[in-house]
Amino acid sequence: MSDDLAALRKRLEQEESAYASFLAAVDRLASFALPAERLPELPGQLARLNALWPALPAPEGRGPAAQVRRGIWDTVGPSLARQSEFNAVLVQILNGHLDETARLHAHLRDLFAELTRYLQRVLPVMDARDRVSSTLATSRAELILESFDRRLESLARRLEGLGALRDRIETLSEEVRALIGTLSARAPEPHAAAVAKQAAEDAVYVAFEGRFRGEPEEIRERLASYVELFQGLSPVLELGCGGGEFLELLRGQGIEASGVEANLRFVEACRLRGLEVAHGDLVAFLGSRPGALLGGVFAAQVAEHLPPAALLETLRQSHRVLRPGGLLVLETVNPRSLVAFLEIYNRDLSHERPLHPDTLRFMAAAAGFGDVRIELRSAVDAASRLQAVPGEGLPPRAAEVLNENVQRLNDLLYGPQEYALIARR
Repeated sequence: MSDDLAALRKRLEQEESAYASFLAAVDRLASFALPAERLPELPGQLARLNALWPALPAPEGRGPAAQVRRGIWDTVGPSLARQSEFNAVLVQILNGHLDETARLHAHLRDLFAELTRYLQRVLPVMDARDRVSSTLATSRAELILESFDRRLESLARRLEGLGALRDRIETLSEEVRALIGTLSARAPEPHAAAVAKQAAEDAVYVAFEGRFRGEPEEIRERLASYVELFQGLSPVLELGCGGGEFLELLRGQGIEASGVEANLRFVEACRLRGLEVAHGDLVAFLGSRPGALLGGVFAAQVAEHLPPAALLETLRQSHRVLRPGGLLVLETVNPRSLVAFLEIYNRDLSHERPLHPDTLRFMAAAAGFGDVRIELRSAVDAASRLQAVPGEGLPPRAAEVLNENVQRLNDLLYGPQEYALIARR
């Protein structure tokens, strides 16, 4: 969640809390009592006041006593009349004030009640609006994603077409470079056209290697662990050295090394980088080498390209040219890994046949090597393998059996993608 979205959510929570507090305050204020409800004796007192305020009547009757009362009345009457008028005005003001106050209080309570009812209706409306907005936003997002998916599908189709075009361009580029380079170097020779044709054909495989085997840096990184096996074993010969990545690694460690490669484009590329590489058939080249002279023979992703007879002859000649204690290392695709067989071996049409580790080990022993072992390499990433079954909710033995079967399937489907035959003379 972004900082802006978190701040917005916090502000929304604060406003919702303030709204709830305001609604509670309005509801509390709307529940006040009217004066008549708080002072139940007030109406009686007001009635009594209204009964008492009129002025007393003038005394009547005859006789000395009556005359005395009339004399007194005549003396205090004017004052009583003024007091009576004052009382009348005061009572009228009190009556009017109390009536208006009662109406105002009743009006205020009705106003608070209506306000409370309205606010109680507003909150569900706001919630409904938010739900509608959320639904509309979800619908808009779904429409956008659907449109985006369609665009991705269209783009994927275009990229597939571009990928095929790129492969063709890479192949044509390699063919053109091969033809130009070969014709320039060998034009005076009568067989220049045949050499150029061979170079163009070789260029197709160079383009294939560049497309599927990886960049030179990736190849060097993958082969780097073999270098230490050849420490102190100079000179080393690499069969089918390709672009010369392993030869460069050996040279970097001060190990004398050379190679042989049938692909002319690779040979020329290696020589441009100062590597000693012969052009020719590796079996014939081995047969021409003196015996017991080399300290090591190495080949990566070569053995599966050789027919059985040529492979056996390669093993025999390697044993012959190695001095005692010399080392042979052959790396190839592991056909016991289904993912390697389907995704690596089957991709290259120049592969002759898959080599089972037991088969290659037997052939090396038959060729005279005494110390022969197989080393599995290039494990499949754990995230790509089948995952173990959790044991919760299953009988005690069920999860164990299931996971044993999962492991067997992983070994079959996602075993190491390559193996190396390591044989000592």
